[in-house]
Amino acid sequence: MSEAMLSKVRKLLAQAEDPACTPAEAAAFTAKATELIARYGVDRALLAARDPATDPVGDRVVDVVAPYARDKAGLLAAVADPLRCRCVRRHEGSGFAMHLFGFASDLERVDLLFTSLLVQAAHGLAGTVVPPGEHPAAFRRSWLAGFARVVGERLRTAETVAAAERDASSVALVLADRSDRVARRVAEVYPRLRTAPTRRLAGSGFHAGAAAGQRADLGGSGVVGGPAKERGIAR
Repeated sequence: MSEAMLSKVRKLLAQAEDPACTPAEAAAFTAKATELIARYGVDRALLAARDPATDPVGDRVVDVVAPYARDKAGLLAAVADPLRCRCVRRHEGSGFAMHLFGFASDLERVDLLFTSLLVQAAHGLAGTVVPPGEHPAAFRRSWLAGFARVVGERLRTAETVAAAERDASSVALVLADRSDRVARRVAEVYPRLRTAPTRRLAGSGFHAGAAAGQRADLGGSGVVGGPAKERGIAR
């Protein structure tokens, strides 16, 4: 991502996080940051269609550590999928090594967003009271599931809108081809890949997490070019 674009996104993030900012203002800043990230993805895809060397298919490994490693890995997958990246979860110690595949520009966007969203999720959980009588870990796992679900939906919507602003038919073909190429790369590296079973969560925090996901800033604040830095979430 260009320094000019990154600067715009960081400014929007800072404005949205300002304590003096009203909920309506924060929502407006969030929407603009998300729009910029999505437009950037479409622009890079169209450029790469003309000159593939500008945006090659690649991969990177992101370490996701305890506590709540499985839930944070779910958040990473929720960010990666709408941005046309695929991730393979591998157990590593008490956490996971998430092997991400995608075009360079899309991996860059995933890295940027995931790093920021981990921090926002940690802040959100810290400010949410666990209901009396409920196990804190169960509540927080379901909270994180709701947060990840809504973030993924918002990203998917932003990507759809950004593509529709261009020649919809040509953009759709370019993006579909990129998704297919990423899928082929995953199959080459993991020819016997299996889908993980669906988790069943008992906590009641899903709706509170979903509400936090609606408020989350999707502009991101991480450093582009390196692996996402893991941030902790309170036990």
